[in-house]
Amino acid sequence: MFLHYEEAVNWIHSRLKFGIKPGLKRMEWMMERLGSPEKNISIVHVAGTNGKGSTIAYMQNILNEADYKIGTFTSPYLETFNERISLDGQPITDEEMLKLVNDIKPLVDELEKTELGGPTEFEIITTMAFLYFGRINTPDLLLLETGLGGRLDSTNIVQPLLSIITNVGYDHMNILGNTLSEIASEKAGIIKRGVPVITGAENVEVLSVLKHVANDNKASVYILGEQIHISEKTLHQNKEVFSVQTKFGKLEQVVLTMKGEHQVKNAALAITAVQYLSGKERLIINESAIRAGLEKTIWKGRFEKVVETPTIIIDGAHNREGIESLLATINRHYHDKKIHILFSALMDKEYSHMIERLSTIASSMHFTSFVFPRAAAAVELYNMCPLSQKTHHEHWEVALVEMINQYDHGENDLFIVTGSLYFISEVREYCRKSFG
Repeated sequence: MFLHYEEAVNWIHSRLKFGIKPGLKRMEWMMERLGSPEKNISIVHVAGTNGKGSTIAYMQNILNEADYKIGTFTSPYLETFNERISLDGQPITDEEMLKLVNDIKPLVDELEKTELGGPTEFEIITTMAFLYFGRINTPDLLLLETGLGGRLDSTNIVQPLLSIITNVGYDHMNILGNTLSEIASEKAGIIKRGVPVITGAENVEVLSVLKHVANDNKASVYILGEQIHISEKTLHQNKEVFSVQTKFGKLEQVVLTMKGEHQVKNAALAITAVQYLSGKERLIINESAIRAGLEKTIWKGRFEKVVETPTIIIDGAHNREGIESLLATINRHYHDKKIHILFSALMDKEYSHMIERLSTIASSMHFTSFVFPRAAAAVELYNMCPLSQKTHHEHWEVALVEMINQYDHGENDLFIVTGSLYFISEVREYCRKSFG
């Protein structure tokens, strides 16, 4: 039995040595032993390459505005481990976390002795979430984010009210497949019989797979650009403004605080989802709740300004699609600035392509590393960069300060810190303490 929170969290992290073990058998075994707590929860299941967290954040704020109690299960965390399991935007307490770990550890020890083997870190955290939301503090709705893929993801033992697949792009290809069709098949694994699916996927190849799987499961599909239409996109006082028409209604002149056209798409999916739930699941969600919830939404680490002077923005763009969204947002909001980028990534990411794309808008590029088992070395990233204005330093605190000191000449300079979300988490905390 763990007596302290730190011991419990260290034990969870120690499970990283088991790596990623796709499959549902261990989850099914643990849920059966716990009395199937996941069956007590009303769930919206969210998969996708990018945009999962933002879409969930929009939905959570809308539903909170409508006075519903909303659980969220998201990953990774940016400030505290506990935020992965949150209720109405508030992470569960250290005491609750400690109790969950102590409740589950004997089960983990027992499972390790079976032919199924020990559960992974993510399987343990998922089990904790189901136990918390299913037995201890049941919300009106749980917004459940997949960890990786969909079909064999440990969250995929649920029977949701609604499924959302934000988009499908190239990420985790060593596990999910090398083509968009293969990756789409894995994401489409969350589609359940008779359960509608909403998607922002736009690639023809991807949509063909999603439609085929949905058809096989007799599941209705609501697709951005087909049943969901965005129009009148504009900027007003540096906020995104747009109108959206779905099968369930129309909203005009919706305002977002979060920046980027990709956020307009994420918000459109969230609007469609809450409109569906309002009609089919008898939730009462009026237009004012939708508008207020969308405008108040921010999502930490997603094009987030963490320092005003000098202007430092962090963005967890850790794959191709994330980088393209970042580039589009910079061009949309800061096209007149000199862009200085600090970048770090994990070794298993397509960082050469990401660096090449970032170099197209950067005045200077700076590369670093961070303490994480799969973090790429700064010099490896540096060698991939075609710019002449570039530097590298293994210690990111040094790299960040040196970049700012070298180029902070006033309002014309914008500093972007991007790459791995694990890296972004560390930089965010440092910036808020050092520059706040």
